[in-house]
Amino acid sequence: MLHNLILAKIALSGNKEKMSSDTIQFKIKDHLAIIHLNRPDVLNSFNREMALALQETLQSCDENEDIRAIYLTGNGRAFCAGQDLEEVVSEDGPDLTTIVAEHYNPVITQIRSIEKPVICFVNGVAAGAGANIALACDVVFASENASFIQAFSKIGLIPDSGGTYTLPRLIGWQKASALMMLGDKISAGEAERMGMIYKVVSASENGDVNEAVASAMKLSEMPTVGLGLTKRALNSSFTNSMGEQLMVEEKLQTLAGSTADYEEGVNAFLQKRKPEFKGR
Repeated sequence: MLHNLILAKIALSGNKEKMSSDTIQFKIKDHLAIIHLNRPDVLNSFNREMALALQETLQSCDENEDIRAIYLTGNGRAFCAGQDLEEVVSEDGPDLTTIVAEHYNPVITQIRSIEKPVICFVNGVAAGAGANIALACDVVFASENASFIQAFSKIGLIPDSGGTYTLPRLIGWQKASALMMLGDKISAGEAERMGMIYKVVSASENGDVNEAVASAMKLSEMPTVGLGLTKRALNSSFTNSMGEQLMVEEKLQTLAGSTADYEEGVNAFLQKRKPEFKGR
């Protein structure tokens, strides 16, 4: 799977438009990249501008060696309501093929192929493509008042943004099929209970979550190469046999064992001190 993701990333990167936009807010705190979807007046629904801006931001996070983890959330009362349908029905708006191929597929490919942890905090409703972008991330926290909905069936479409791949692997075939066909809204608590997300947390007054941010900061200070190799192994596990996966683990463990962070981790353990990882 990872090989295919990388090939798709290379193929798509050649066509990418450069985009400067206020639809994405981006800052770096120490080694953590913090990304906010920023169209709160339309529940952070995606248009072409925001999709391309997010792609460009993720690309910069991938290329910047000082960034060791990525935190993704939304401004306002929603994480993301999916596609902005006003753009779809606009006379000069993109067609569905363009939206899927050029807007969403590259975002999912980037999230899965960037060998750094991507932490998502779902601060409100996550619908359609918004839900599936969240679920593609490595660790997903959700506010106690968040919700998830596979809204595609309500307008005669199929789930995209990797939903038909990711969701059955998270919660099983039956539940995924029912949620996609019935379009039921799932609360954050239900999502946690069925294994769709990692954890529900209480929202603070500024809309972020202390535990989610703290976990993201923690990951940004951990052995980045080892975490990236863990992500690579998880990606390959979706299509490998047990024997093939054991070989992947052998290869990647050898790579992890050659890093400076492994040496630091072992020395810190033997010296009974806190390790100081550098992401190398």
